Amino acid sequence: MIKSPICEMLNIKYPLFQGGMAWIADGELAAAVSNAGGLGIISAMNLDGDYLREQIRIAKEKTNKPFGVNIMLMSPHVASVAKIVAEEKVPVVTTGAGNPSAYMEMWNEAGIKVIPVIASVAMAKKVERAGAYAVIAEGGESGGHVGDLSTMALVPQVCDAVSIPVIAAGGIGDGRGVAAAFMLGAVGVQMGTRFLVAKECNVHQNYKDKVLKAGDISTIVTGKRLGHPVRSIKTPFSKGYLKAEYSAVSDEDLEAMGVGALRLAAVEGDEKQGCFPCGQIAGMVNREQTSEEIVTEVMAEAEKILGGANIWVK
Repeated sequence: MIKSPICEMLNIKYPLFQGGMAWIADGELAAAVSNAGGLGIISAMNLDGDYLREQIRIAKEKTNKPFGVNIMLMSPHVASVAKIVAEEKVPVVTTGAGNPSAYMEMWNEAGIKVIPVIASVAMAKKVERAGAYAVIAEGGESGGHVGDLSTMALVPQVCDAVSIPVIAAGGIGDGRGVAAAFMLGAVGVQMGTRFLVAKECNVHQNYKDKVLKAGDISTIVTGKRLGHPVRSIKTPFSKGYLKAEYSAVSDEDLEAMGVGALRLAAVEGDEKQGCFPCGQIAGMVNREQTSEEIVTEVMAEAEKILGGANIWVK
């Protein structure tokens, strides 16, 4: 069985995190992934602390395994949710869209292991200096907010630049991706898109169907003009947004176009006005499974591949 340093550090069976996807990664999904041996993660999203506390308590009811919370540092409710994870003594916090330095002391005092999502070597060094426990190096193949570098280029450079553990993310959806991540120097992986079709995932069925029908070129990146690009499935909304992005539409109007689009997709399944974030590995996802089936299948594939890797070395 595959074991890496992050397993002992976080008391998890497999070195596999479930991505903290907004409007998708709730307490039920996180608990299912943690029960399967990975690290389930709840998304705090842009909602207030009441929602997060509810989801944390749902996870605690459904699992006695470690789980995490993803906090988007640009959220208007970041200060309150930062306190709630400390009060609830959540084992792990992952962060995105900023530097978590302002909350590190509070989280460290609560015994929380902070693992920021980063998209560059510079940010990896910055959060390491701030006291991060590890980093998630996420390449531009991932769904949702993306950086410029691919996972293949980003992960080894981050591994060379920091002394803390590195988790690879972006473009990983099966055992081959896990094996490749280890070869790049990572000690674990984070997957998001594969869990969109987990049976415990409460996202709208229209969303799941889009992922299941997607191919290798079914995603598109929009939002570069505003400085926060997002990868999602090609839909009337995303195509219209891209067209507007390269028009005379003001930045304010362009920003307004995207407000609420993710919720429309994830909660209401609106195929015209919704934004459906999804990674480039969507073409590899072809069936719904339980979280346990996903985790055990991916790790078994990786173990087989890594075990046979010496066929290339004579």
